[in-house]
Amino acid sequence: MPLTARIRRPLKMTSLARTRRRLQKVSPYLSLVLLLIPLLIVEPLKLVALIVAGEGHWLTGSGIILGAYAVSLLVVERLFRVVKPKLMTISWFSKLWTWFTAIRDRTWARLRPANVKKQVQNAHGP
Repeated sequence: MPLTARIRRPLKMTSLARTRRRLQKVSPYLSLVLLLIPLLIVEPLKLVALIVAGEGHWLTGSGIILGAYAVSLLVVERLFRVVKPKLMTISWFSKLWTWFTAIRDRTWARLRPANVKKQVQNAHGP
């Protein structure tokens, strides 16, 4: 086989890439359901961890909550990044997301260290 034929041959996709491509092809509402499934599992698990820790099993509770946050960060966040373009085609979701990000950005702008320092100086005088 000539060298150019070997170079042009497409590489095999990883299973993660195949999964991402399949997720990008689903409908917007199915994307929403796929995003809600892990959220419905992870979020109540955080409450369970709080109850377990409150009953005196703080190591177990801490482990559960660390695991729940790890799953939330690694799985749900990655899944949201993949399906977000589809979700933004749903008008009510797009409006809600725009509203949320506007409030988040305004809040972060107020909480920046430079702004907080100015606010403290203005409150206490020169």
